[in-house]
Amino acid sequence: MTNFDPRQHSRTITEGADKTANRAMLRAMGLGDKDMSQPWVGVATVWSESTPCNVNLDAQGIRIAEEITKRCATTRRFNTISVADGIAMGHEGMRASLVSREVIADSVELMMRGHCYDALVGVAGCDKSLPGMLMVMARLDVPSIFLYGGTIMPGRHKDKDVTIQDAFEAAGAYAAGTIDKAELHAVECAVCPGAGACGGQYTANTMACVAEALGMALPGSSSPPAEDPDGSRDPYFAKIAETMMGLFESGLTPSKIITKKALENAVMVGAATGGSTNIALHLPAIANELGLTLTLKEIHEISQRTPILADLRPGGKYVMLDLHKVGGVPAVLKALLHAGCLHGDCMTITGKTMAENLKDVVIPTDQLVVRTTENAVSPTGGLVAVFGNLATQGGVIKTAGVKKLAHTGPAKVYDSEQDAMAAVQARKIEKGDVVVIRNEGPKGGPGMREMLGVTAAIVGQGLGNDVALLTDGRFSGATKGLMVGHVCPEASEGGVIGLVKDGDQITVDAEKFELTVHVSDEELHERRKDWKPLAPRYTKGALAKFARTVGPACDGAVTH
Repeated sequence: MTNFDPRQHSRTITEGADKTANRAMLRAMGLGDKDMSQPWVGVATVWSESTPCNVNLDAQGIRIAEEITKRCATTRRFNTISVADGIAMGHEGMRASLVSREVIADSVELMMRGHCYDALVGVAGCDKSLPGMLMVMARLDVPSIFLYGGTIMPGRHKDKDVTIQDAFEAAGAYAAGTIDKAELHAVECAVCPGAGACGGQYTANTMACVAEALGMALPGSSSPPAEDPDGSRDPYFAKIAETMMGLFESGLTPSKIITKKALENAVMVGAATGGSTNIALHLPAIANELGLTLTLKEIHEISQRTPILADLRPGGKYVMLDLHKVGGVPAVLKALLHAGCLHGDCMTITGKTMAENLKDVVIPTDQLVVRTTENAVSPTGGLVAVFGNLATQGGVIKTAGVKKLAHTGPAKVYDSEQDAMAAVQARKIEKGDVVVIRNEGPKGGPGMREMLGVTAAIVGQGLGNDVALLTDGRFSGATKGLMVGHVCPEASEGGVIGLVKDGDQITVDAEKFELTVHVSDEELHERRKDWKPLAPRYTKGALAKFARTVGPACDGAVTH
């Protein structure tokens, strides 16, 4: 038994004569003496009609609240915002995406603190909502459980599975004249058949795997699809309720679960699944909430000693639904444990260690989705960091599925994503080029936009293996090719990326971990004399506030 008080926060408003008015307002919502005497659990979802990723999360929140209520706790449901990356992609709206991670964490924090809830269940779907929920759980350090709202079912087109990635690449193919308008429309209508987050190992599914690897989600809960014809999501609602009761008894909170070793496990699962480069932003941000550090160099080193064991899109063949069919995230974690990579002694929300959770997990042998080290997709993980005079604080490359890992060529420089996209659409990018997109960092963007529209258009034009790209912005998990994101320092902070000129020779080398512009230090010094940062794009509102407070990408682009 522990001395943990499961009502340590709610007592503030449910006890004492001086809180009579507070309780009167609660009674107006149908709550009674029994409700006042129990622990209070906030059930936060990012439900909205802005994106298929989140459109059915309210229904899942209701189910969770019903199950918790049955077990002698009082639930209060509330929602927070979500920004749909797929819909915001390729225009000004994408500047809001990374900012929404902070707003999600802050808004859930304010609801929890303002209403004195004792515990939190967070249900998230779209990309930034997952790290946002995990960040606020770490920040509040109350009993917490994370649930991923689920992946979308894959679409079908011409007898093969298709995802949102195919739509972005189809736009590039249409611009190149390799498909007609009818085919473009057919792809558009096929890729997203219903509710759920994008189906490949893009940012949402990567962060869902991360949640299990951190120990903050129930084993196996991250892979069932949002719209599940087999009902495999259903048992988790009751399991969440049972687990929450266990957390009240044990006093196990995120600070005891999200340790440095747990963060390393999370990097491993991202690397082993060929996951999104965005983990290099989100995991340091989660660590920061607990006073921990996770550097880009550490992420790189962990990835280098972690084999790719799951053959998932965009670098591989399969989607999240296929992973679910062969055992879900526990199968990947078991493979990592078997490989001697995973820290099995990390505690999880189940009250058991990671190794104990995985004890009875068996990886099916009649499948190729999840491998062992004996037939790994790659001996090293799908993410590398590169350093050099163009990125003294680093940049990130997703190497999973990339055929050409080194490239030297002339720079074609663009001061915004729109300028670069216009050049791609006008067929101005040629074989051998290195596309440089700058002033899109966390501060300079502001908001560090994803460049999937540009990268997918390049791939769609058949240049994916012949062109490199680098940016102080970031990429979608669906990005393919030799693409460097998170280049740091960013242009607006005086980074060398802001000094590059058209025609400069640039080397991107994911094998030697190098990012270099072949210009002398003396020449760069002369160029710096004439350099001036661009005027802020926003002078008021959330984006201006973010630009004033955000830190560098290499530290997670956090605002505190």
